[in-house]
Amino acid sequence: MKQLPHLFAALWLMAMPLFAQSGHSGPVVVELFTSQGCSSCPPADKLLHALTERDDVIALALHVDYWDYIGWKDEFADPRNADRQRAYATVAGRRSIYTPEMIINGVTDIVGAKPMEISKAIALHKEQPAVAKVSIRRKGDKIQIEAETLHRSAGPMIVQIVRYKPSREARITRGENAGHTIVYANVTQDWKILGEWDGKKPLSMVTTAPGQDPVVVLIQAENMGPILAAAHIK
Repeated sequence: MKQLPHLFAALWLMAMPLFAQSGHSGPVVVELFTSQGCSSCPPADKLLHALTERDDVIALALHVDYWDYIGWKDEFADPRNADRQRAYATVAGRRSIYTPEMIINGVTDIVGAKPMEISKAIALHKEQPAVAKVSIRRKGDKIQIEAETLHRSAGPMIVQIVRYKPSREARITRGENAGHTIVYANVTQDWKILGEWDGKKPLSMVTTAPGQDPVVVLIQAENMGPILAAAHIK
């Protein structure tokens, strides 16, 4: 019986695209800040699995390291993920960071595993008119990025690229989740800033992404503002 709430949550998140009316030209980006050492995180990690099934969402798991001291070192953590979360908190006027936290399109933060709130936030962002659009193509290790603005006041923007592992398993032997084996979805790695774009002219650039892992390109307003466009290659 304990699995029923999570099952309902997953079905709700997967069904929401059938009811939402989209005014947004691209996928909505959901960033989950999570940790293997956080006992409150597994329900949110399960919800992220459900979000990965949606074509209108790019769901990313950013593992943080600030819970490593309580008995278990998160092997997927990157200190830069915590830096990104702190930057979001600073912009929003929040004094602390925590896990699990979901950031929707760089703007809306949701604490914990709350499928109804997540679905509503995604639907609201999909109703917003698109400010920019981006497309990407892969040829070997090369990624071709093309973008253009749809609104005069779009810039300046930051162009970013990140790769992720669709599935990573961790057998946790110590800390708050000791004794559990957890499969994590869309675990990020190699998050990089490619440069700034003023939006005055269409963007065309080539970068590298070694290997066959899925790639996401984000166009985000400067100073950790809203994510204005996103595209991915699975």
